[in-house]
Order: sequence, then C-alpha cells, then structure tokens
Amino acid sequence: MSNLVGSVDVLSRNNVTVTGQTGPLMIFSHGFGCDQTMWRSVASQFEPRARVVLFDHVGAGGSVDEAYEEAKYASLAGYAADVIEIVEALGAGPVIFVGHSVSATIGVLAAVARPELFRSLVLVCASPRYIDTDGYRGGFTERDVEDLLELMDKNTTDWSAMMAPHVAGASAPKVQSDWQSSVCRINPTIAKAFARATFLSDHRADYALVRTPTLLIDSEDDVLAPDYVGQWISAAVPDSSRVVLPTEGHSPHMTAPDLTAGAIARELDQEPFRRAAQ
Repeated sequence: MSNLVGSVDVLSRNNVTVTGQTGPLMIFSHGFGCDQTMWRSVASQFEPRARVVLFDHVGAGGSVDEAYEEAKYASLAGYAADVIEIVEALGAGPVIFVGHSVSATIGVLAAVARPELFRSLVLVCASPRYIDTDGYRGGFTERDVEDLLELMDKNTTDWSAMMAPHVAGASAPKVQSDWQSSVCRINPTIAKAFARATFLSDHRADYALVRTPTLLIDSEDDVLAPDYVGQWISAAVPDSSRVVLPTEGHSPHMTAPDLTAGAIARELDQEPFRRAAQ
C-alpha cells in the first residue's frame, strides 16, 4: 500500500469523531476486529460530563486504508504513535484513555512514551502477553497462538466464527455476529498483520513502567484475558485499581455496557482520577 501517513490529516486518517460539549477529554480505543461503533453504548453515557472521542485504527471502520504502512504497523508501537498524534491534533491533552483488549496495551505504550498527555487509563480486558512463558501465564501456549494465526491466514471467516464466542461470550449471539461482521470488513492483509502484532507481542516491561492512574476492568469469565492476567497487571502497575465484572466473554463494553460505564464512572469520581481530571 502507498505511504500516505504524514500526508493524510490524522483526524481523517483515523476517522476521529468528537461529541459532548464540556469536561475532560475521554478517548475510546477499540480492540482487534472492531471499530469505534463497538464503544457506542458506553461512550454515549459520558457525553453529559466529558468530550468523547471515538476513532478507528488504520484498517478498521472508516479509517483510511491507504495510510497503512507495513513497517509501522508491524508492532503495536505504530498504533500507539497514532494515538499520540490524535491527542496532539485535538490539542486537548491530557486525556482519559479507555482502551479495550489490544488497545489497552496500545494506550499503555502511548502513556509510557508521552505521560504528560494522559490523565488516567482505563484498561478493559487487557493482556500484556498472550503466550505462557517461564513464571508468567498468558493463557495460551505458543502452539495455540500459531494455530490461531495459521487458521486466520487460511480462512478469516472460519477464524472469526471460532473466536466469536470467546470475544462476546457464548450467551451473546448478536454481539458475536456484530464482531464477526466487523472482522470481515477489515482488509485481510491489515487484519492478519494486526493479529500477529497483538498475539505475538510481549509488553510486560511497558506495563511495569506505567505511572498514570489506571483502572483495570475485567470480565469474570474471559478466556482471552483470564483472571490471573488481570491479577498480574494489578500487581505490576503501581497506581492501579481493579474491577471484575460478573460478565462472560472478552467484551463487557458490548455485552454489558451499563455495567462497564458504571464501573468507569464510579472510578472517575474517586481519587486520584477525580484529581487527574480537573
């Protein structure tokens, strides 16, 4: 694909939308296979108290596919650089960053690189590393991840059908269908590269560097980010608190938006989040 990053306006490149009239800036960042619409039921609840920013990662939703650069987006650092560019383009930092799944890690990378731009982090179903290694459990073996990526290389439709119950939970067929449709709309080349950057990465060291006030929101039954991963992050991030929702699957913001929004709102009303947002 042609290299248009830098020639395309960042707000157009990432299909940035801003709603709400007052209060701190809250930027919502979607996970793999999703787009900004996946946050609609949560983000809208904050419009009376914040300026709400939604965007699409390059390759997703209404972003500019032609802005995709293979070298840049081979790692999550490329997506974190985009988040920083968006915040700078809006000229309204520091922000409250809310990231789901891989976007939680993208937010961590951005906050570690430019801590002055971030008031607080809300990480939903985060995982710094998906593959088990000595002294760490991520939930998957190397063979598991290789099989997942091989299936995706062969047939994205079959891959998304297999993953959908884990992403949305077995009891949420509508959310499963929405997620599968979203995955299938992504350019296959970009989707496969993003999947590799997601599932093969190890950002434990970056999580340990976070000094931004952080809220962890996890799902009680989540195969992709099991409870022990959330416990690891909670111990690794010094200024953090953790809420485990009574939900199934990896996407409580889609299956239980009111519970997710309530958890965010309660924490934002507490110190140090309230102090950071002033």
